[in-house]
Amino acid sequence: MTKRIAIFTFGVVSYAIFFATFLYSIGFLINVGVPKSMDSAAEGSLGLSLLIDLALLSVFAVQHSLMARPFFKRWMTRFVPTEAERSVYVLASSLAMILMFWQWRPLGGVIWNVTDPVGQALLYGGFAFGFGLVLLSTFLINHFDLFGLRQSWLALIGKPYTKLEFTMPLLYKWVRHPLYVGWFFAFWCTPTMTATHLVFALMTSAYILVAIQFEENDLRKEHPEYADYARKVPMLVPSLRSNKQTASEAPAA
Repeated sequence: MTKRIAIFTFGVVSYAIFFATFLYSIGFLINVGVPKSMDSAAEGSLGLSLLIDLALLSVFAVQHSLMARPFFKRWMTRFVPTEAERSVYVLASSLAMILMFWQWRPLGGVIWNVTDPVGQALLYGGFAFGFGLVLLSTFLINHFDLFGLRQSWLALIGKPYTKLEFTMPLLYKWVRHPLYVGWFFAFWCTPTMTATHLVFALMTSAYILVAIQFEENDLRKEHPEYADYARKVPMLVPSLRSNKQTASEAPAA
């Protein structure tokens, strides 16, 4: 029982750290309410700052993708309980983001600056839409499983973990990765695009496009029906034609 309580406690703490990090990321990107943000005062030389920022983004990208691969999960569960594996991943991802927030080096420089109130409202609206879409997408595919709480809760009550079935709820009938669409909106919708923000947006967007390939390869192996789903539903940009076909032909799971 002590082990089960420890796993559950670890899961709750990992989730709490993640959620605080998620909220901080909103202020970090929009430069509001945090001690150090994307566009704080520039520090040090441009070249060194750029190298540090690229290194921080690389640390997150490697951690986020490597730990998500099945072979790494199999290796890690030799040392940690299977029920805690997802919570370890969530905690590691949060720590990588916290490191980035802490050590981020603003570069200065302005690429564009929208001063028109309507334009600003639209861009801030796009930013808010992006974060809302990210959060909604996680709940559509089971938010608590995605962030390890379901696994740790089942461990606490002594029930075996069962994998989620493959489903296509709501937004997933329009695009295969609405969560990533949300991130694109959050990263690119800003009234003031600085050189710092542009580097961040370009690198994170490139990472997403690469990470999708690994993720979909894993999904095809785990869910044979995913290949057919991928043929019918666009990856990121909705298609009305594909949408109609999916709604009429797609299975429930």
